[in-house]
Amino acid sequence: MLRPVVETRLIQNRQMYVIVEINGQQFKAEEGKKLFVHHIKDAEAQQTVEFEKVLLVDNEGAVTVGTPTVEGAKVVCEVKTPLVKGDKVLVFHKRRRKGYKKLRGHRQQFTELTIKSVVA
Repeated sequence: MLRPVVETRLIQNRQMYVIVEINGQQFKAEEGKKLFVHHIKDAEAQQTVEFEKVLLVDNEGAVTVGTPTVEGAKVVCEVKTPLVKGDKVLVFHKRRRKGYKKLRGHRQQFTELTIKSVVA
């Protein structure tokens, strides 16, 4: 017995979001979201930071792509924690039958940001 195909689409509240470049990495930024970016050296807690390298703006379905950036658009963030250490990554080198073993660890440093507003 065949069942009728019923298409269900969820109608979502589409918020404005942007793609912003911070320290060489691209992030999807929405108001109120939390980001972990590579460590910003001069950042202090509760400091406000602005990023103007906005590459794309989606305002409720109206997409604007920058060439290379969107004029007048910026992201205003607040620094929550200036230095957060990431998980430890272990790098192990071994050469078989030679007695050669080397173990190195690395912890990336991040800055925690909260997006206060997106201006586009």
